[in-house]
Amino acid sequence: MTTLSTPATRPPAGPPPGPTRASSGLRRDKRRWTGWGFVLPFMIVFAVMLVAPVVYAIYLSLFKEQLIGGNSFVGLANYAQALSDPNFWDSLGRVSLFLLVQVPIMLLIALAAALAIDSARLFFSPLFRISIFLPYAVPAVVAALMWGFIYGKRFGLVGNLEDGLGITLPDPLSQSWILLSIGNIVTWEFVGYNMLIFYAALRVISPDLYEAAELDGAGQFRIIRSIKLPAIRGALVIAAIFSVIGSFQLFNEPNILQTLAPNSISTYFTPNMYAYNLSFAGQQYNYSAAIAIIMGVLTAVVAYVVQLSGSRKDS
Repeated sequence: MTTLSTPATRPPAGPPPGPTRASSGLRRDKRRWTGWGFVLPFMIVFAVMLVAPVVYAIYLSLFKEQLIGGNSFVGLANYAQALSDPNFWDSLGRVSLFLLVQVPIMLLIALAAALAIDSARLFFSPLFRISIFLPYAVPAVVAALMWGFIYGKRFGLVGNLEDGLGITLPDPLSQSWILLSIGNIVTWEFVGYNMLIFYAALRVISPDLYEAAELDGAGQFRIIRSIKLPAIRGALVIAAIFSVIGSFQLFNEPNILQTLAPNSISTYFTPNMYAYNLSFAGQQYNYSAAIAIIMGVLTAVVAYVVQLSGSRKDS
């Protein structure tokens, strides 16, 4: 008796089991939106705190409050007025001079301090590091008030030195010395901050480079010039950019010292002070917005030039 075998059933032809193209696309979309979900909180804060104020300032700068017609659209008239305003150019020239003199001095002092601490030749280097950085922890308003009373000839350290030594010292709050006095305050405040940037960059240099240089007979100055400075060039560029931005934004120190030296610090001593006084004292919101936009663009351009020059040297 012969038994007939039943042929095995084959699975129907079609795509192999597994995720379909549609489900894969859904998962990719889900991952894409998940990433946006992580970024969304920052984007909201960025839009509300930075983009919206800048857009509103640009909007204000295109209008002008007039006696007849109220707030009227004037286009670029506020910008043209600012570019022909001698007070604006006076304040811009003052902060430019401040930038060209104070920033290199501050960065050189910070670099020297960072190199000295990194050299491991100082005893208690952590104490020196925290001592140099400590002034940065002092609020700018407190620092300006403290130095303002030190500068005073009638009530401060300068006046006490004159009485005690019987000599006549230059008045730090006079019109001839006030910019230098403000530069001293800013340098005292931010040397530690820039020193920490340089020191952090120095600490990531491989010790093997120092050992190889010593085996080749290189001294400390040659190591600094050939190894350390090229290695921290990026940190130097970053510190220079931050210092440029801070110089063009100079406001706290002259604004606080103005009460102690009203004859030396005018309402347009810096562009930020000029815009502030135009807005809150003169009620010229549209014109002050135009000045703020001009300074923002100028600061961005100068910072970009500094970054570009640093990148070219690095390449």
